[in-house]
Amino acid sequence: MNEQLLAKAFVELADNLVADFDLIDFLRLLTDNCVGMLGVNAAGVLLADLNGELRVMAASDEHVRVLELFQLQNDEGPCLECFHTGAPVTVPDLATEAARWPRFAEQALRSGYSAVQTVPMRLRDEVVGALNLFRTRPGPFDRPPRASPRPWPTSPPSASSSSAPPGRARCSTSSCRPP
Repeated sequence: MNEQLLAKAFVELADNLVADFDLIDFLRLLTDNCVGMLGVNAAGVLLADLNGELRVMAASDEHVRVLELFQLQNDEGPCLECFHTGAPVTVPDLATEAARWPRFAEQALRSGYSAVQTVPMRLRDEVVGALNLFRTRPGPFDRPPRASPRPWPTSPPSASSSSAPPGRARCSTSSCRPP
């Protein structure tokens, strides 16, 4: 990974963590940086609302936004699995997952995506959503994206590859925003 590009992305993300930052703008910036730095073609972020229901918060493009909505409407897909288990989901070839997620796999392939990697987004120890990374070609992912070893001082939602306790995660609106 290009270290200058990574440093620029962290500076850009940190610049948005001011007292009155806009969460949607921050998450869109996150998805754009994921596409630019991680060798994926698209990215999407889903976060839980006050009732623990996932909502599409940001997507790198409209095709992925529609696919994320499809995932929620059909109650199947890697994001939902990741959110509920708190564990990353990596699928190098969606064509092999027809039994696991029949409607999602078919729709993703029809939309041009052949591989997906999903990592839980956490606020402290609570799973508050998931980050989906899509590729148009099948094949292994190098490794799951990892959060920095130390949390950011303002504790925004962050991608992490560590497991959370099982069960349905929830996020209140106040816990998804900085104080």
